[in-house]
Amino acid sequence: MLNRIKQLLLADGTKSKKPRGKSDMELAAAALLVEAAVLDGTFDDAERAVIERLLKGHFNLTDADVTDLIRDAESTIEDANELYTLARTVKDGLEISERTAIIEMLWEVAYADGELHDYEANLVRRLAGQLYVSDRDSGEARKRVLAKLG
Repeated sequence: MLNRIKQLLLADGTKSKKPRGKSDMELAAAALLVEAAVLDGTFDDAERAVIERLLKGHFNLTDADVTDLIRDAESTIEDANELYTLARTVKDGLEISERTAIIEMLWEVAYADGELHDYEANLVRRLAGQLYVSDRDSGEARKRVLAKLG
């Protein structure tokens, strides 16, 4: 597991001969969600529950897999000094509709504690650009989240 995280974080700008696996992409997506949760200084139970639900639903994971994935994502975020590699992994591993779904998930995490912090909103906007999701699609994703939340 640690080797996979190191490979993900230390990957150079060149394309690897070995395509990234689904687990690398899942780890990168989970790490981005965790980053959105911790950006306001806290990672509370409500945010953790939302991330668990989103990862289970989107990647069809078991409870144990989600617990391990979030733990690994937290470690990845603690050790990372930039998010570009994580965003690139997600961008390269998913089609545009799935990347838009990730942006929607990020908005849902940002609103999980009942309040949108400026840093969280800025992060989602930056990641939308890095994932090549248009401002319009990101805005529509945000509106869908707000509609779900009432």
